[in-house]
Amino acid sequence: MTARLLFVCGSMNQTTQMHQIASELPEYDHCFSPYYADGTLEVLRKLHLIEFTVAGNRSARRAQDYIEQHGLKLDRGGRAGSYDLVFTCSDLIVPRNLRSKTVILVQEGMTDPENFLYRLVRRFPRVLPRWLASTSTTGLSDCYDRFCVASEGYRDLFVRKGVRREKIVVTGIPNFDNCKRFMKNDFPYRHFVLVCTSDARETFKRDNRKRFVEKAVRIAHGRPLLFKLHPNENVARATREIAAWAPGAMVFHEGSAEDMIANCDVLITQYSSTAFVGLALGKEVHSAFDLQELWRLLPVQHVVAARNIAHVARQLLEERSPLAARKQWRAV
Repeated sequence: MTARLLFVCGSMNQTTQMHQIASELPEYDHCFSPYYADGTLEVLRKLHLIEFTVAGNRSARRAQDYIEQHGLKLDRGGRAGSYDLVFTCSDLIVPRNLRSKTVILVQEGMTDPENFLYRLVRRFPRVLPRWLASTSTTGLSDCYDRFCVASEGYRDLFVRKGVRREKIVVTGIPNFDNCKRFMKNDFPYRHFVLVCTSDARETFKRDNRKRFVEKAVRIAHGRPLLFKLHPNENVARATREIAAWAPGAMVFHEGSAEDMIANCDVLITQYSSTAFVGLALGKEVHSAFDLQELWRLLPVQHVVAARNIAHVARQLLEERSPLAARKQWRAV
């Protein structure tokens, strides 16, 4: 029988990565689900109290729209039946119906810095949920069989945090393994300073937006200045602030940030994976992260991340197949 695979999506970046991986596994039956939770978090979702996360209704609606528009099979919450293998974009939440499954965790992009909340969650892991510290705790659930990561630098970072080295495979990640492709685009502007903002305030992190905008104005030093807002941001508030602190700057809340990066001369970010695109394309990059560290973590640029992850999946399915189990039993 054909193996059944479930792809748990999330943000648009996570969702498109899952779609690319599925495309490399055409011989299997695929189903897709927006990111989901259960228990207390599911109650909070219904009350619209976790809209700042990928488990919120807004993010789930975007993912479901993408799934339906591309003619993919939808199984929201993985309720349709048993699956032989599950791909998930995040292990900050592991729903009960996935805890006994064979799971591949795929790194989305940059992880958040190890701040006070990260240290608090590590100190009290039985009391505080991982999602409280956002993506800084990625990989710490250990509720997966393989963890596909962006680079050797990230492998070393996750191992330092406590992730089991034998579970990590350096495959690259699909949306960041071929940044050169963004050079061919139809974005109309060139030779500008681009600012990719974050959703720090929407996710209850500290963010002195005025200081950040004023820093961008200083770096631009009279050159054209463009702002690309994060998809989760309060557009009206952010646009109003930029108009006050960076008069004349253009603001975009839609469109491809990667295309904009390809056409810019300078990229300014906070805690955004877009910094990797800038570095890979040789741009002058300013980031809240140490640039030397970002170079070490830079996703491998080999164009075959989705294929590599598919290879990991086939190996796992072969290892877990009844035929493999019978062969092992006979060998013993």
